[in-house]
Amino acid sequence: MTSTDSSYRSVLLSRPGAVVADNLDEGVAGHYGDPVPEQRALDRGTGYVDQSQRGIVTVTGADRLSWLTTLSSQVLTGLKPGQSTETMFLSIQGRVEFAPHAVDDGTTTWLIAEAQEAPGLAAWLESMRFAMRVEVADVSSQWAVIAATKDLSAELTAALEGTRAASDAVIVWRDPWPEISPGGYAYSTAPDHPGSERPWFEHLVPMSALESAAAALDEQGCTPAGSWAAEALRIAAWRPRWGAETDVKTIPHELDWMRTAVHLSKGCYKGQETVARVHNLGHPPRRLTFLDLDGSQHTLPAAGAEVFLNDKLVGHMTSARLHHEAGPIALAVLKRNVDPQAELLVRDTVGEGPGQESAPGGGAIEQWSAAQTVVVQPDAGSVVGRPKDLMRGPRDGGMRL
Repeated sequence: MTSTDSSYRSVLLSRPGAVVADNLDEGVAGHYGDPVPEQRALDRGTGYVDQSQRGIVTVTGADRLSWLTTLSSQVLTGLKPGQSTETMFLSIQGRVEFAPHAVDDGTTTWLIAEAQEAPGLAAWLESMRFAMRVEVADVSSQWAVIAATKDLSAELTAALEGTRAASDAVIVWRDPWPEISPGGYAYSTAPDHPGSERPWFEHLVPMSALESAAAALDEQGCTPAGSWAAEALRIAAWRPRWGAETDVKTIPHELDWMRTAVHLSKGCYKGQETVARVHNLGHPPRRLTFLDLDGSQHTLPAAGAEVFLNDKLVGHMTSARLHHEAGPIALAVLKRNVDPQAELLVRDTVGEGPGQESAPGGGAIEQWSAAQTVVVQPDAGSVVGRPKDLMRGPRDGGMRL
């Protein structure tokens, strides 16, 4: 749903076969010539992904964790060095404005964001400092992210010897998805969540050492994989991403983000009233769903493609990729009351070709049949008076009623 306008270009794009990605992943490789083998390697833990286009914001100072807790949807106070979480900074209406990944190293809280998310996040945090003992910096140009389905911190620490102090370990963020974090709540009732099959780690390395770090991983038998591979695994895991599944109206409930990014029993923060009201008494107006797309076509719809039920527009597709086992898959955000059993139709406008229906504004209309797997239930929310265990509630001090 979001496109970038960035001049960043990764040094790894100079590798043979590298094809540049677009939208959120602009500036890094979509693939290196073999998308499916790259995805298989990443899935089995022998691949890595250049995500150096990502934004990095640091917060230092004695008050950093308690200060971030007062501003965000998550409890960061007491976050131990190396412990990972994610949080959200919401509007007064409870809409998602920023959704960074967070890890603390004992002196600095590292917030890993999307490229176009980081400048606004840093500016907003700076405006909220007041008299607190904190310092905020956008260090995106100094740090790069290397992601993988296994923890590569030991390999990267060894690879970076000589460029960093020997005692300075690589910072690594472990994705908590799809665990129900303390104070969280699951809006998906799937007994076997597919996200459990996708461990995910984001490693921070100096931008100046990105090329040498990648070369060292290559020497250890790791396969470079492009962003297409990472996206396919993310979609299969039902994992929402800022700027892809979000828009200006998104609230956390719609994407099942209550499980990892919201603590329901923490103190007041901007947007909390909406979070509590929808969770306890209402329903989110939209819901995330997973789509199996018709595999007979050799194309995929673009992000933002319209989703129809019986010729009625019911939502938009947010992300789509070819999965190495499941074929073409996607995530979509639909109106809450769309029948979960209904087969949907995804429509997109593409370059005009022979025998294709023309779109009103030019180009041609292409269509894909799509079968749903419900992620967020249509009756999600309104937990006051709901029978216990109908949905899974939080651990460690949540508001299960």
